[in-house]
Amino acid sequence: MMKVFSGSSNRSLAKEIAKYLGIELGKAVLEKFSDGEIHFYIEENVRRADVFVIQSGSYDANFHSMELFLMIDAFKRASPERITAVIPYYCYARQDWKDRPRVPISARLIADLIEAAGADRVLTMDLHSPQIMGFFSVPVDNLMAAPVLAKHVQGLGLKDPTIISPDAGGVARARGFAKRVGAKLAIIDKRRPAPNVAEVLHVIGEVKGKDAIILDDMVDTGGTLVRSVEALRREGAKKVYAACTHPVLSGDAVNKIENSDMEKLIVTNTIALAEKVKNNQKIDVLSVAELFGEAIRRINEGSSVSSLFV
Repeated sequence: MMKVFSGSSNRSLAKEIAKYLGIELGKAVLEKFSDGEIHFYIEENVRRADVFVIQSGSYDANFHSMELFLMIDAFKRASPERITAVIPYYCYARQDWKDRPRVPISARLIADLIEAAGADRVLTMDLHSPQIMGFFSVPVDNLMAAPVLAKHVQGLGLKDPTIISPDAGGVARARGFAKRVGAKLAIIDKRRPAPNVAEVLHVIGEVKGKDAIILDDMVDTGGTLVRSVEALRREGAKKVYAACTHPVLSGDAVNKIENSDMEKLIVTNTIALAEKVKNNQKIDVLSVAELFGEAIRRINEGSSVSSLFV
């Protein structure tokens, strides 16, 4: 028996997933005490059920992470058959290695806490670094938004487009996407002097007279993205688009994008967005509910999920 529950971070996506599966979201109560502590209560029997807990990282990563841990713990104590943590956007993923002395590996700690809470499996999408899957001892399915993004990009009717990797670390992702849409590949060489600050140096590859699509796993402050657009335009790119799975969009990111020379920012709904952002003429929001819904269905039935990664 499958039961799907949602935290407070992205209930709209959870409802879409439940609709795809043809079920109602499980009944539970999430409250906050006057001192800010979280209280969670399951309102239905989940004994021997196959439980899926949907909770995404977002603008309030700390609160929503703690909420996820408490939800998993509550389910674990209610004796289900299995608990799968469905995390569309895995927060703290950028802190996945010691880039300097005396810093935490936060992505590993989050993985440890998810397991310690009692999760038996994890379902996520476009991890910042695929190696994060190795931080877990339980099975991890890392879905890709590429099929959804590629279908939208192909519908733009661009001629001879070039897919742009915003840095060396994203080359593999960009190469796979370029192959999917039948496009060429270019790379932006940049150096980051401080966190959330990037200086674009130059473009490696031919973009003059071409439509360029910057591909990244997330867009945060928008600084890197806007500088990348400027660099591509300087090199003669005709039109510049961006396709990013996770729309973190912190600070004044939306204003930066609106005032940039970018044609469109294409994102998914792994993170809940305000209505004014979803209605922004420069931002297209695509749903990944069917991808997650199909993955959940297959996990529940014991079917292979691998074809969803292609």
